[in-house]
Amino acid sequence: MATFSAAAAAATSSVTFASSLKPSLRNTVTSGITTSNLKMVTAGWTKKNFPSLKTNRFHVSCAAKPETVQKVCDIVRKQLALAADIELTPESKFSALGADSLDTVEIVMGLEEEFDISVEEESSQNITTVQEAADLIEKLVEKKTAA
Repeated sequence: MATFSAAAAAATSSVTFASSLKPSLRNTVTSGITTSNLKMVTAGWTKKNFPSLKTNRFHVSCAAKPETVQKVCDIVRKQLALAADIELTPESKFSALGADSLDTVEIVMGLEEEFDISVEEESSQNITTVQEAADLIEKLVEKKTAA
């Protein structure tokens, strides 16, 4: 695992990149969404510099491709009968869009059909946003193709 660090006089920060990251980051722009081949970023800092923080780690995962996120948005929009003017982003929460538990189950069923995957019940209960759904889909599709 490669680690890139930046130190300031008052604070020590570090960013750790998963081993799947190639040394050069290549960013692309698709439909206004900036993407890269970055899979995971973990940042750490010392607690003495940030005493109000309950943790000393910050984790960002960006596994899903923009095409997957867009397909999830399309399925969510169709399932919830959302108007075209309602903006859907990866951070959009199903509950904030008016989805109840039955809607979420039907969204998951639509995703299973679209991507030809099977989502286990405990995994489907953890899906609350478009990004979480897209990340899970990418993981399951990758697992399926590896088998």
